[in-house]
Amino acid sequence: MSETPYFLVLRSPRPRQPNAPLFIYLPGGDGTGQLFYRQLEGLEKTFDIRCLEIPPDDLNGWDLLVEQVVQLVEAEVKEYPRSAVYLCGESFGGCLALKVILHAPYLFDRLVLVNPASAFRQQSWLYWLSFLARPVPEAVYRMFWLWFLPILASLGRIESNDRRALLTAVQGMTQETSVWRVGLLREFDINDDQLRQIKQPTIVIASGRDSILPSVSEAEHLCALIPQARAYVLPDSGHACLLEADVNLYDILKSLDFLPVSQLVTES
Repeated sequence: MSETPYFLVLRSPRPRQPNAPLFIYLPGGDGTGQLFYRQLEGLEKTFDIRCLEIPPDDLNGWDLLVEQVVQLVEAEVKEYPRSAVYLCGESFGGCLALKVILHAPYLFDRLVLVNPASAFRQQSWLYWLSFLARPVPEAVYRMFWLWFLPILASLGRIESNDRRALLTAVQGMTQETSVWRVGLLREFDINDDQLRQIKQPTIVIASGRDSILPSVSEAEHLCALIPQARAYVLPDSGHACLLEADVNLYDILKSLDFLPVSQLVTES
């Protein structure tokens, strides 16, 4: 399929704080960046936050996605030089983050991965099921997400408003986009030597009850190869852990001494 010239956006979910370290969030397969809202209150104490938005009809390949993210971050840093730039990728965004940091390591100081989908091909049932993905009647497509939601997330750990937000986000993708992004995950490949080239301090957050991916074993795999990587396991969490009421990314980073210490933003 030919690449389509859509353009990505780095959205500021909070007022800009140009003197603060920059925190770039790359979202999961929905591509909206809107589901990161539960984590903003803590992170804004320290960071100037940007959430990547991928257009809902974007059918670009990895190379163009990477190039656009790098250009957006370069523009941010050129406008306001930063004491530190953090790159955070969740699920699909974790794959994108790995490719971005390998492509432009000079831009980033630290890396955070949350249930990265880099293990997609190791989850045999999901990998082989993905080959069957085809456009279906719209009503069937919407029903699929209702069925798939309890697999995607531990719904008992997510408040009702957040469950609705998750369903709205995934149903907002067109069928063509859903099939395309699953195809990108099938094609995703970074070898061990490339992982060893990532020199930034790295945290890999993994959910112990991830029904989508083998996230804990993938975290162990990544941490064995990335020189300065550490794993942090959420034993009771599902794949969409950043929407869970008891998961606080800021507190996790703080507990691991992974926050920048030179500059802190005063809470308003």
